[in-house]
Amino acid sequence: MSRLASLNSVAEPEIESIARRLEGASPPEVLEWAVETYGEGLTLSVSFGGAEGMVLLDMLSRITGRVRVFTLDTGFLFRETLRFRAEVMRRYRLPLEVVRPQLTITQQAARFGERLYAHDPDFCCRMRKVEPLERALRGYAAWVTGIRREQTAQRRETPVVGWEERFGVVKIAPLARWSSEQVEEYVRERGVPVNPLLERGYRSIGCEPCTRPVGIGEDDRAGRWDGFEKTECGLHWVKEGA
Repeated sequence: MSRLASLNSVAEPEIESIARRLEGASPPEVLEWAVETYGEGLTLSVSFGGAEGMVLLDMLSRITGRVRVFTLDTGFLFRETLRFRAEVMRRYRLPLEVVRPQLTITQQAARFGERLYAHDPDFCCRMRKVEPLERALRGYAAWVTGIRREQTAQRRETPVVGWEERFGVVKIAPLARWSSEQVEEYVRERGVPVNPLLERGYRSIGCEPCTRPVGIGEDDRAGRWDGFEKTECGLHWVKEGA
């Protein structure tokens, strides 16, 4: 199926019905449906931070070698994440596109001041994550993501398949129903590589200035945007009024 032909593979009114049908499907089954339905119109985003993206990358590589993978490089990523990304993509032969913000860090600092992330993280995330994501999804019909329902309160109602109005794509979350234990079990059984920072107390890895290890008993995303009432960068959920 050509990429352009796949754009109309599933009409928007059908999506709820498909979501109900796939609710009990395994993640590989959801991915197989997505590949068959959307072909070259399908794309997978991987941050190379959390284990979820690595699990999906491993699953997808067992199904096809033709689906485009993309990652957002904000310019603020950990060195460990950048090294890990390079190592991983030598193992998985899926095509990877690195998508960057329109402004370099230097240009952003000159225009909006130093350390924008420290006093207006929502604005910083919009420029360095959300806008690049919009560009990355143009021309694609469906977007595969590793979000899970148990990660945050905002993600609790995530459908396996849903319509993402903001970006005009079908959003597919094969791991929506999985627990963190299921993710970890898959990683162990399949020998899936994960970001080395996960072994150093980081549970949700994003930009280096906005990420810290979490303590015992803390929520996995407590280490993101420390000092702010913020747990989402805006890629998957936008607070009201934002």
